[in-house]
Amino acid sequence: MKVRNYLGLFLIFSAALLLLFPELLLAATDSGDIVAGAPRPSRLDYPKIADINSRTLVWGLAQMHLFLAAFVLAVPLFAISMEFLGHLSGDERYDNMAYEFMKITMSAYSLTALFGGSLALGLFVLYPQLMGYLMKVFRGQVLVYALLFLLESVTLYLYYYSWKALRYGNAKWCHMSIGLVLNTVGLTLMFVANAWATFMMSPTGVDPTTGAVIGSVWDATRNPLWNPVNLHRFLANIAYGGAIVGGYAAYMFLAEKDKELKAHYDWMGYTSNFIAIAGFLPLPFAGYWLMAEIYSYSQQMGITAMGGILAWLFIIQAVLIGTIVLAANYYLWCGLMRTDRGAEYAKYVKYIAVVIVGGFLVWVTPNSLILTTEEIRQLGGTGHKFLGPLGIMPAKNTAVNLMLVFTFLSFQMFYRSSRIPTVSWARQGNMVIIALYVIGCANIVAAGIYGYLTPTVYKVGASVPQVVTTLSIIIISVTIDVFMLRGAKTTKVHWGRMPERSQYALFVLPVAFTWLMGLMGYIRSSLRTSWHVYTIMKDKSPEAYIPTIGEAGNTITIITLSFMAIMVFVFWLSRLGETRQEKPT
Repeated sequence: MKVRNYLGLFLIFSAALLLLFPELLLAATDSGDIVAGAPRPSRLDYPKIADINSRTLVWGLAQMHLFLAAFVLAVPLFAISMEFLGHLSGDERYDNMAYEFMKITMSAYSLTALFGGSLALGLFVLYPQLMGYLMKVFRGQVLVYALLFLLESVTLYLYYYSWKALRYGNAKWCHMSIGLVLNTVGLTLMFVANAWATFMMSPTGVDPTTGAVIGSVWDATRNPLWNPVNLHRFLANIAYGGAIVGGYAAYMFLAEKDKELKAHYDWMGYTSNFIAIAGFLPLPFAGYWLMAEIYSYSQQMGITAMGGILAWLFIIQAVLIGTIVLAANYYLWCGLMRTDRGAEYAKYVKYIAVVIVGGFLVWVTPNSLILTTEEIRQLGGTGHKFLGPLGIMPAKNTAVNLMLVFTFLSFQMFYRSSRIPTVSWARQGNMVIIALYVIGCANIVAAGIYGYLTPTVYKVGASVPQVVTTLSIIIISVTIDVFMLRGAKTTKVHWGRMPERSQYALFVLPVAFTWLMGLMGYIRSSLRTSWHVYTIMKDKSPEAYIPTIGEAGNTITIITLSFMAIMVFVFWLSRLGETRQEKPT
């Protein structure tokens, strides 16, 4: 028992070291040598394999690896959280669900490594000059990445296969310590990979003219976009992983005939949906920070994204995000059928739907239209007289914040539908929450109107009160509910009492999230335009142009469908592992 305790302490210490001192890990790889400037390749320096489009091949491999890596990174975070919650509460359902989460991860991990290896091979073969330069910039960090990947593999298998052997008592703490190290290593891997990708967008630690290395590995790693991308991808991975395991739960719910198992997968689907939306709610704010840093680093890059050739892609982004919000809310509204008091809250659904649909319509309204000469003459310009004002950021910020607030309200309604408060101040607490929603929504709308009146340079700042208001509504409402519903009288939640159509909403989420991630990857890469490393190393390959929206849409769709087919295979494989053939008589 003492050996287990010492092992647990060692693993916790190792995780803390990696989390708190990443600079030591990265700086240890610095050689201090100044290398030659960035290469200046010609078109002949790019190898060609038959008639294969090098960029499309690498694009597909990179995107598939990113999808799988996001899933494999996020699910262990859920698993250790559920495991810890189950250990504290004594409810083994959480532990069983965490174990099932990890079972799916194990099926996908090998595919992640396969696509990662294929991507590395493709990059080194097809873009040798670029990869040679990045190897010189980041030096020994590449070896650190390989060692971290080895450590992640060891801890992942150890975490999964020791689950039943270290399930109770002090041994459970040892097992959760292994999970802590696994997640720490996984996050560190993501941070290192993000450093390479963001360096290509905002290079630092190198001479801005020649690209010669004049700083340390840490200088190249800590570029202006590194932390914004770290936060954005962390939240996106949480939302994405929740959507994927929600799709698995829906798959199992529809496949199972046993009522108890259907109830289990219904509960898993609700939990997964909660995780997905919990990661999704702050994601737009992380996106705002990322775009602000892009504008700060290069105004031209920001204009290319929001006001140039890529601007219309944000309308497509709005459609996908609106689809995610509508699907998540529809699933929650169907969930009111699980409780006997759900009908009391169902009457408010139509009002929430009006706000969310209205916000969605505002969000997809463009500021200007692509028109023929005759249409421009009839309208008097490329903007609509009445709808044009809805196409600028004050209206869209207002719409997205109201959508997030009312999505949280849908969660809150389901949570309250199975609990009856018993505290003496319950009525006053409800009045405070209602006032919070009313005043908060009024403040969001007022801040949006102010955004129209203030000069352009202050419009972004006008969105800050809206963000603060949205977060305040959520945080204060949760705080009041925690105290007001403590010791509340609970009514039975009939898990499994859900219409089958509700499960298709859970299928919509991973498809929309996958397409959205592919779209945003295309946008981020296209911001470099004809540069491998922005303003440092020119792209002279035959594919050195921004793909058209149609070409990009077709490529992203093919990648999304391919990934969904892989995930269906993973789901089927995990179910096959539980199937036993009857012994022939």
